[in-house]
Amino acid sequence: MPYSLFVSDLHLCPTRSAIIRVFFDFLRGPAAQAEALYVLGDLFDYWMGDDDDDPFNASVLTALRELAGRGVALYLMHGNRDFLIGKVCAEKAGANLMQDPTLIELYGTPTLLMHGDTLCTDDVRYLEFRAKVRSPTWQQQFFAQSIAARKQIVAGLRSENNAEKKLKTEEIMDATPAGIETALREHGYPRLIHGHTHRPARHEHVVDGRHCERWVLADWYTNGSYLACDGGGCRATKLAAA
Repeated sequence: MPYSLFVSDLHLCPTRSAIIRVFFDFLRGPAAQAEALYVLGDLFDYWMGDDDDDPFNASVLTALRELAGRGVALYLMHGNRDFLIGKVCAEKAGANLMQDPTLIELYGTPTLLMHGDTLCTDDVRYLEFRAKVRSPTWQQQFFAQSIAARKQIVAGLRSENNAEKKLKTEEIMDATPAGIETALREHGYPRLIHGHTHRPARHEHVVDGRHCERWVLADWYTNGSYLACDGGGCRATKLAAA
């Protein structure tokens, strides 16, 4: 039976060598047997721009392109860490860039795919920041800087973000019932798959009398993990510890 795989929040970077090995093994193993692989944001821990020729980034894109070369359809969605990934990066990976959100027909079940950050509607400060850095004006100014300068900017933003997180409750940084219900209602009460919150679980929601399934994908900080879906439903699988 054909199946598709879903991952998010891998946060790949050169310093996480153990999880990198898990990721490459995943591409050669389960992903190579799938019909499609969907990466729902934060493949990378940071992305400075498609003009960054960092060798580590290139090794990841090459591995993804090899997967696509085996006939596996590959899809990338922006996360809150790698939202600057562009068409050049996607082409190098042999992948298609997806909008957030995207509604697909998955083996007969309408399925809404999201990164998940926009579901955290109580985190007003973050959503304001998200709107700012996603604006064409901010991005044009950012890309006008050198790679070294961009790294300094990102380091500063992350430092501010980490400081703010310490002042926020876990509930504020989680998907809210209102955000979830709005997304499900606007897209016809589909199944929902997303990441971002790092709280892997399967949830059931009743919205306007309609029963909806929601899968939250796991992060890859201590283990690899993926969600496999086919015509019979979805199931989560944990990979070897990093």
